[in-house]
Amino acid sequence: MEYLKDFLSNIYILLSAMSFFILVGLILAGILKQIIPDNFVSKHLGKSSFLSVIKATIFGIPLPVCSCSVIPLAKSLQKEGASKGAVQSFLVSTPITGVDSIMATYSFFGWFFTIYRVVTSIIIAIVVGLIENLFNSNIKEPKAKFSLNRLNQNIAAKNITFNTKSSCSSSCCATIKKKDRFSIKKVFDYAFNVLFKDIAKSLLIGVIIGALFTTFLPKDILSTLYENRLLTYILVIVISMPLYVCATSSLPIAAAFLLSGMSPGGAFIFLSAGPATNSVTMGVVASMFGKRSLVVYILTIGLLSIFFGYLLDNYINSIDILELNSNKESSTIIIDIASSVIMVILMLYYTFRRR
Repeated sequence: MEYLKDFLSNIYILLSAMSFFILVGLILAGILKQIIPDNFVSKHLGKSSFLSVIKATIFGIPLPVCSCSVIPLAKSLQKEGASKGAVQSFLVSTPITGVDSIMATYSFFGWFFTIYRVVTSIIIAIVVGLIENLFNSNIKEPKAKFSLNRLNQNIAAKNITFNTKSSCSSSCCATIKKKDRFSIKKVFDYAFNVLFKDIAKSLLIGVIIGALFTTFLPKDILSTLYENRLLTYILVIVISMPLYVCATSSLPIAAAFLLSGMSPGGAFIFLSAGPATNSVTMGVVASMFGKRSLVVYILTIGLLSIFFGYLLDNYINSIDILELNSNKESSTIIIDIASSVIMVILMLYYTFRRR
């Protein structure tokens, strides 16, 4: 009975720490979706290797897209003519640095850790893209064949018509689509019926796993394991890479790791490697670019995540992790309770409702 009370208490602690910020982040994501044109990213990603990688990373930062929704977007970028490196950079930066993920990261770990996570994710995304383009730089694109007969037929035609649907598929030919009138209804529809719907199940699982981890795993045994940081880093990489958790739903698990005695660097590795290398994303990378690209993708993300985790543990001592169970004012407690109740209702609704 005591374990059950502790388990429910830990669920509440995790929910109260993140619910308000996730809800605010989702609404901000819905607003961004209304403001940013649908093909804004694909228009600016051409075949310029270095520049396209930088653009893909930067454009992916504010986009309201989770680990699930980024996959069809990445495929559309590939069809638009973006380089392999640009698409992979987009796959790394977008789910980790979305506005909802940034807000939720702050709710647990404070601004310093949040900024560190965003900056390092940008660096990792850029390096992944540049290495991928470097490996494929020796592969030349086939030159388009000029058809003289086709040209003569067009010239011979007296009436030349222009098709409104251009056959050009490269990003340089794209035009930015105008957005419809701003709609509050569409903001909430995208925030909850699209974005939150994608992460509801994994977020619920993440909260439960985090609470189970905090409640039942013996801290004395874990602290002994955590003393060997290199072993901890490797274990976290092995666990996080195939695990299908998005950037937001991985946060309560990482918070549980910290509460059990894991170093901030180990928690960072989990938050960095997990969302960018889950089993679904790895399968997509392999199918789109081949097994060699997948190996480069995994190794680069894994090694850089370990490097930045090590840097965080050994050279940055001013990290300020928020206390999840700190004393709060009564008004803040009311907001936390209300937000937690809304979050639980939404998670249960989108997880168990009949499709």
